[in-house]
Amino acid sequence: MAQWQMPNGENPVRTAVRFPMRLPIRIQTEQGELEAMTENISANGLLFVSDQLPRVDSRIEFTIAMPAAVMGTTNDVTIHCIGRVVRHYLQNGTKKAAAVIDEYSLKA
Repeated sequence: MAQWQMPNGENPVRTAVRFPMRLPIRIQTEQGELEAMTENISANGLLFVSDQLPRVDSRIEFTIAMPAAVMGTTNDVTIHCIGRVVRHYLQNGTKKAAAVIDEYSLKA
């Protein structure tokens, strides 16, 4: 996929309150699908870990099942998201990427 890249300009993902949540996700990228695990989620985006990372500024699409206990509902809430990668880095040998969520919709 990509080499380590830093974003240009301000990073909107870093301004929102983040909630630590480790949830598996399958991310659709321009290069194909990849498996990832979230590290934290906010109203604006998420930080995820994966063996492969999409390029910075690339479009991603994923569906995530938010636990009922977190959402205050009786059932898990499935959210379909479209966003873009704004930065990624290597931390203690782990590949991490931050993404902004540009659009989302709830799924029944």
